[in-house]
Amino acid sequence: MTATNDKAIVKEYFNATGFDRWRRIYGETEDLNKVQKDIRIGHQQTIDTVIDWLNTDSNLAGISVCDAGCGVGSLSIPLAEAGALVSASDISEKMVGEAREKAQALLQDSSNVNFEVKDLESLSGNYHSVICLDVLIHYPTEDATKMIAHLASLSENRLILSFAPKTLGLTILKKIGEFFPGPSKTTRAYQHREDEIIRILLDNGFHIERKGMTSTSFYYSRILEAVRD
Repeated sequence: MTATNDKAIVKEYFNATGFDRWRRIYGETEDLNKVQKDIRIGHQQTIDTVIDWLNTDSNLAGISVCDAGCGVGSLSIPLAEAGALVSASDISEKMVGEAREKAQALLQDSSNVNFEVKDLESLSGNYHSVICLDVLIHYPTEDATKMIAHLASLSENRLILSFAPKTLGLTILKKIGEFFPGPSKTTRAYQHREDEIIRILLDNGFHIERKGMTSTSFYYSRILEAVRD
C-alpha cells in the first residue's frame, strides 16, 4: 500500500462513514457503544496530557501552534481559548467544517484559530509548536518517517506526536479484533516502535523532553514531546 493510497483511504473514510462515527466519539452524545465510549475517554486523556504539558510551560498565550490532523477541533479549540495562535488542518473537509462550527459556537473570539483542509505534507510555515495527535496510526512507518521529518521542518521549538506503540500485547489484541471497533468501522491501523519514532526525531534535530502514555481498554497512545536541540 503506497502513501498516496493510504491518504486516499483516510480522506475517503473521514469524509464518509468515519466522519459520522468519529464526530459522535469526539462529541457529547451518549449514543455510543462500550468501545466508542472507551475511545472517547482515551482520546480526551491524550488531549488533556498535551494541554497540561503546555500549561506547565506557561507559554501558551501568544505562541503559534500548528495542529496537524485537527479532527473536529478537540485540541485546537482549547488551545485557542488559552490564547495560542492556532493553525489547524485536517485531510477531511467534513472534519474541518465541524471543527470550524464548534469553534464559532464555543469561543467568544475565534479569530485566533484558523481551520483549513490540507494533508499533512502540504503544510507550510513556521510555528513555535507543532502537534500531531492520533494521525500516524493511519500510515506505515516508512511514510510516518517522511511525515515526521516534514512536521519537524515546520517547528521552531517543539514537536508533540502521539502514536499507537508496537508491543506484543497490543499486536495480539489488534489481530483478534479487540483493539479497534472492527474492520468495517475504521481505516487500517499501524503500530510504531517507540525507539524508531525517537530515532526519527533525533535525526531531525530534536531531543525528547517528555513522554506520556494513554492506556484504556481499547485506546492506546504513546505521546512524545520533542524539543529542538
